[in-house]
Amino acid sequence: MQKLSGKVAVITGGNSGIGLACAQAFAAEGARVVVVGRRQDAVDTALARIGPDAMGFVGDVADLAMHDRLLAAVKARFGAIDIYVANAGTAILEPSSAVTVDNYDAQFATNTRAVFFGVTKALPFMRDGGSIILTSSIAGSKVMDNHAVYAGSKAAIEAFARNWALELKDRRIRVNVLSPGPVDTPILAKLGITESARPDFDQRMAAAIPLGRLGQPNDLAQAALFLASDDSVFVTGVNLKVDGGMALA
Repeated sequence: MQKLSGKVAVITGGNSGIGLACAQAFAAEGARVVVVGRRQDAVDTALARIGPDAMGFVGDVADLAMHDRLLAAVKARFGAIDIYVANAGTAILEPSSAVTVDNYDAQFATNTRAVFFGVTKALPFMRDGGSIILTSSIAGSKVMDNHAVYAGSKAAIEAFARNWALELKDRRIRVNVLSPGPVDTPILAKLGITESARPDFDQRMAAAIPLGRLGQPNDLAQAALFLASDDSVFVTGVNLKVDGGMALA
């Protein structure tokens, strides 16, 4: 039997990178997947890759009213949610002395506030025994250059997860964190790493990561599948680092 047969999974930031890989892995295991992204064209492309049972929703997670519209649409189509993956995020890497109020607010609005209210708004729609997965980063606990604000925004959701794991124990809803290291996704280009710079970047990452390579989206998707499925039925409140050992270095 497929691990997620009959389950409904909502994945924010599900149109590319780690989120899309999770959506594909979940769908392959029988889940009906809802992907949330900011651009219609990207959502449409993702749906074509995921399969016919997938649903797309266009919106910005930083807009809290969007979550109400999303949940109403999910309820109308599927009735309830079994898995909620708060994966959407943004990063503006710069030294603390250069951080503006706008850049600070943008990261906390998407990475922290949207996660908190996205989850709390979703809870009335979740079936007991469900799984919540928050995508953080090893930057939440490992000091990295120019990551102070981003790291703070991710460390906060790790605290949310620990609290929610206890708050939701009576409903048997498990809450866990997935913390990637550097992963080969489109976000690298958004951070200014050009194609011509990739060989040097990849070499530096390989030297910094004990397992000797960048992560791939499917590496994270398989870890998310573990946390979403009954394979992790006795796991809650953990921070699973999927980073090739980088946090140890």
